[in-house]
Amino acid sequence: MASPADQKQPTPFPHGAFLPNGQFDNQQRDPPLPPNHPTIGYKLNHFMLRIRDPAKSIPFYVDLMGMRTVFTMNVGPFTIYYLGYPQTDEHRADLMKFGADTAAKLQHTLGLLELYHVHGSEKQDPGYYSTGNEPGPLGFGHLGFTVPSVPEALKRMRENGVEVLKDLGVCTRQSIPISDWENERGIGVEVKGTESEIHDEYRKVFEKIAFVKDPDGYIVELVPQNMRPLDP
Repeated sequence: MASPADQKQPTPFPHGAFLPNGQFDNQQRDPPLPPNHPTIGYKLNHFMLRIRDPAKSIPFYVDLMGMRTVFTMNVGPFTIYYLGYPQTDEHRADLMKFGADTAAKLQHTLGLLELYHVHGSEKQDPGYYSTGNEPGPLGFGHLGFTVPSVPEALKRMRENGVEVLKDLGVCTRQSIPISDWENERGIGVEVKGTESEIHDEYRKVFEKIAFVKDPDGYIVELVPQNMRPLDP
């Protein structure tokens, strides 16, 4: 089956259609996943971000985003901080138990964040690390967190001096994470009256999410937990 990159058009998918499993025209997009497949048991376990100054990054993810430390380890040239969310009343009340229990089944836990501090990077100027969103070469985009209330989360962010990149109710070309650097090269250009315009159904979703910056400049997306993707 041809991939989207093999098509004459930039994408084979109809404009604005929400496609579970990416299927349309009764075409199977992914190969079957039988119970004896060699990847059964694989899990998306964690993301790693390089951080410049733990004294700034840890409070953002712990105090403002509500994560808690699973473990830390000074390896020598760097220190790692594993963070996650306690899922039970017992773990929320006893963070030592949360850390010990989670570490004991670390490889089977989903949604962990590893903050990676290379010793000495705290002495470098802000912007020492690329966030993946600054020209030239682009890469990493953002971390996505679902929250019970985006307005309340944004209020707390603002009260603590966090930069808000995209507010609620906003869906403009400038607010979409496509850079001018890309547009100047003819990539991701929105042309009015064509299918390159942002679709109204996606606009409904995008207006309900927000973007903020963490202390290193990484983008953090805040998504409402009560939003229905199929009927936003």
